[in-house]
Amino acid sequence: MNIREFDFDLPSELIAQHPAQQRASSRLLHLDSASRQIRDLQFSCLPEYLRSGDVAVFNDTRVIKARLFGRKSSGGKIEILVERVLDDHHVQATIRASHAPRPDSRLVLADEIPVTVLDRGNAFYTLRFDHPQTVYELLERFGQLPLPPYIGRSASLADESSYQTVYAKNAGAVAAPTAGLHFDETTLNQLKTKGVMITYVTLHVGAGTFQPVRVEKITDHTMHSELFHIPQQTADAIGHAKKNGGRILAVGTTSLRALEASAAQHHGQVTAGSGETDIFITPGYRFHVADRLLTNFHLPRSTLIMLVSAFGGLSNIRNAYQHAIKQHYRFFSYGDAMLIERKP
Repeated sequence: MNIREFDFDLPSELIAQHPAQQRASSRLLHLDSASRQIRDLQFSCLPEYLRSGDVAVFNDTRVIKARLFGRKSSGGKIEILVERVLDDHHVQATIRASHAPRPDSRLVLADEIPVTVLDRGNAFYTLRFDHPQTVYELLERFGQLPLPPYIGRSASLADESSYQTVYAKNAGAVAAPTAGLHFDETTLNQLKTKGVMITYVTLHVGAGTFQPVRVEKITDHTMHSELFHIPQQTADAIGHAKKNGGRILAVGTTSLRALEASAAQHHGQVTAGSGETDIFITPGYRFHVADRLLTNFHLPRSTLIMLVSAFGGLSNIRNAYQHAIKQHYRFFSYGDAMLIERKP
C-alpha cells in the first residue's frame, strides 16, 4: 500500500493545544465498522456501550520528564530527549545540537549532571549519567515533560497531571497513552459497577509514535521498538472473557499493540510476560484479541492511522475522519476520542 492512502488535510485549529476542562467531558465518535454507522456522542456515554463480563485493557505506563537541556564541553547548546532508561545510569536518547557530539565526548545537563556520550546507533545515542543519583531521580528533579511536537507550547505545571492518566503507575514512557486521558475515577467506577473487568498492561510509549512514515511503500517502513509487560491477571481475564462471550476493549493503540504482540508470539493467545515489540499493524492484519478499540484521532501518514485503518477498515476510517473534521472534533493527544467496533 502507498503512504498517500493514509494522508488527509487537517485544519490546524482542530489540533488540540490544551486538554478538556474535565477528563470525561470530551466528545466520542462511535464507529460500527460492520454497519458503517457513525454516531456523535459524549465520552460520558462510553459505559453504556459495555456490559458485564467485558474486559477493558488499559496501559498503565507513566510519562517521565524526558526532556533535558544543557551544553557540550565546547559550550554549544543541546537538547536531549530520553527515549529509554536502560538502568540507573544509562539511557538511550536523541540529541539536538548544531553539531552532533562524538563518542566519548562530555555533556553537562541542567548545569548539574555530567554525561558521557558512549556511542550512537541509527537513531539514538547511548549516554551515561555520571552522577550519584539515578536517572529517574535526575529526570524528576531537572527534566521537563515532553509534550508532543504538534502542541506549540512548553509544558506547564498543569500538564504534569493532565498529561498523565489517573491510573499511571510504571514510569518509562516519553508520550502518554492518550486514549486513557479521558478517564476519571467516576468513569472507571461506572465500568466496575456494570461488571466490566478493569485490567492493565504496560507498554512504554516511545517518541517514534509521533514520527511520520517517510517511505512511499509502507512495507518499507521500519517500526520503532517498545517494551511491554502483560500481568498474569490480565491474561487470565482475557482468556476467561473469550470463553464466556465477553468482549475485549483495548483502551488505546498501545494497549492493542501489547495484546497483539503477545498473541502473535503465542499462537493467538495472550500470555503473561514481558518483551519487546516492533509489531507493525496495517490493513490486512488479522486481529486475535480486541473486539473494540478506544482511541484518539491520529496524525496523517502515521503508523497509528494505519493501525486504526486495519481495525476499522480503511474506507470506514476515511469516512469517520472526514466526519470528525466537518463536525470540528479535536484531534491528537489532547483531543477527542473514537470508539471503533472491529470490522469482521
